Amino acid sequence: MKALKEWATVVKALENGNQTVLLRKGGILETSSGFVLESKKFFLFPTYEHQQHDSLKSQFYSYLSDVRETQPKKGVNKITSYAEIIEEVDLTDMKKIEELSSFHIWSDSYIKERMNWMPEKPMKTIFLKVYKIPQSEIPLLDEYQGCKSWIDINVNSEAGRSVLSDQELNEKLERFREIVN
Repeated sequence: MKALKEWATVVKALENGNQTVLLRKGGILETSSGFVLESKKFFLFPTYEHQQHDSLKSQFYSYLSDVRETQPKKGVNKITSYAEIIEEVDLTDMKKIEELSSFHIWSDSYIKERMNWMPEKPMKTIFLKVYKIPQSEIPLLDEYQGCKSWIDINVNSEAGRSVLSDQELNEKLERFREIVN
């Protein structure tokens, strides 16, 4: 199944219900195409590079500390969730992107930095439903390395439990749609 590589702090926020939206332009290896959705349902593959306090809202600094202290042992990664795309839209309007601030943990300065990278490309804005699953430990293979967004992993997982209730998710989705449409 496909897995999306994402900062471990963001995976933690998604799993705790503090984040429901991803804002993506793609990895360094995806400059020509930008970010492309390769699957509507995917595992969340936590990464530990490039995470800094100044990229996060201050109330989520503890997430960064937590993931740094609980990194998997060398040569493995832990998969603890998967996501389903509920809605996606390409945005170029910085005002709309700023209005989505309550849907993610990134700092305003980080979002502006991402918007300015490949400015000709829109920001892929993705509303997710996230499920917690029993932890699977997988070996880190060479093909998982590099600044690319998508990888194929082999994880057998039981059905997950949604991190937000249907009511919570629907309220957030309604607000998301009000902003992006």
